[in-house]
Amino acid sequence: MTSIPPAGWYPDPSVDGAGQQRWWDGAAWTAQVQPAALPAYALLPPPSAPDASSPAKRRLPLWAWLLIGIAAVLLGLILSPIFAPLWLVVLITGIVALVKNTPTWLRFRDRKVATIVTAISAVAFLLTGSIASAVIGGTANPPAAEPAPAATTEAPATPASTPTPTPTPLEDDAEPAAFVGEVGTASDASATEGMTAFEVLDTLPIKGRAPKTGYDRDQFGQRWLDVDRNGCDTRNDTLAAQLTDIIRSGPCRVTSGILDDPFTGRTIDFERGQGTSELVQIDHVVALSDAWQKGAQQLTADQRASFANDPLNLLAVDGKANAQKSDGDAATWLPSNKSFRCEYVARQVSVKATYGLWVTQAEHDAIARVLGDCADEPAMTSKYAAAAPVAEVTPEPAPVVPPKPVPAKPVPVAPAPTPPKPAPAKPVPVAPAPPSNVYYENCTAVRNAGAAPIRTGDPGYSRKLDRDGDGIGCE
Repeated sequence: MTSIPPAGWYPDPSVDGAGQQRWWDGAAWTAQVQPAALPAYALLPPPSAPDASSPAKRRLPLWAWLLIGIAAVLLGLILSPIFAPLWLVVLITGIVALVKNTPTWLRFRDRKVATIVTAISAVAFLLTGSIASAVIGGTANPPAAEPAPAATTEAPATPASTPTPTPTPLEDDAEPAAFVGEVGTASDASATEGMTAFEVLDTLPIKGRAPKTGYDRDQFGQRWLDVDRNGCDTRNDTLAAQLTDIIRSGPCRVTSGILDDPFTGRTIDFERGQGTSELVQIDHVVALSDAWQKGAQQLTADQRASFANDPLNLLAVDGKANAQKSDGDAATWLPSNKSFRCEYVARQVSVKATYGLWVTQAEHDAIARVLGDCADEPAMTSKYAAAAPVAEVTPEPAPVVPPKPVPAKPVPVAPAPTPPKPAPAKPVPVAPAPPSNVYYENCTAVRNAGAAPIRTGDPGYSRKLDRDGDGIGCE
């Protein structure tokens, strides 16, 4: 009896099956054929046809995958405090394996696998660590030391118990403090009156900058006093003088307006309030600390308060430009608006001459360079400066007239013959006396009038023509 071969691939017994194999299922030849020279791993039984009786595999719908993903994310968020240290352990192990090149408990197959696992663990640790910090921080109890809110029936806290931010100068809404001292400057109006800025610059002493030792803003009096005693502080006076289309709250407080900024040439809309007031600031043309280092230490307290509130030394300007200037002088900072530079340095020399301050050599040279393009720029006079003294003309002494003798009683005498009347003498011209109300604007006018040098008592003499005070002007 012939034995039946087991199932497998055998040479195709059909006439046209040369060079190929056919599958024997153990009972009959099937229709499955293949080349005879296939590799061994290909000599596998053909896939069986699906059994119609077995149920077909069902694929999950999209919404199910979405739910699974959301659940996985939520689980990762909840368990992130556990996953974070696990990823940290894997990260440290990978670093050790790469550095020491030794086998670890993770049994990395090679360095490439160790590098990939280490990078993945680093990213995973950062993510899970961040999530864990958020989860733990969000559920942590508040500090026990935090006081409970006070009941509404309790008395309100005193101002000292509630810290408040320090207001900026423009947001200081305190009532204006009246100036109780005497307004005054170091020089009278003759220091600048009727002169050009160039002429005033020539009168300023040139010295080095003194140390800043002892400087404090309070050395110049309380901020924004009511020096002119008009009921409004200097800051609001300055805003009202320079802004247009202003709106006030009450008689003094400027709440809005438009500024044509002299420093930048831009137009700035001023609106008082948090975050907007600082867009417009009040600048001291000669900075307080600069003045302190150039002679203001020798001024009286009243003179320094006048200096800090003198309209001659104040300008409403762009806040950023004012911050850039800081306490610089003309040698270190000038306005970006070049058309304003002449007036700017003219104000500086006028302020310094009025208050008896000096300039450094670098500052003098910088101002001279600017005024070189505007030599006729006039100086300005402070309204706090005393009036320039008027030159007094000393009158000529009156001739001494002897007392009239008492006439004796006349004695009648015979009349003498009348002599012939002499011819009238030709009148001799007399030079007119110089006028007593002569006024010279400057030494140039004195020289043009031929009166130089002019001395004390001469018609038109004044202190502004005699800078060294020796009694002889326009030498």
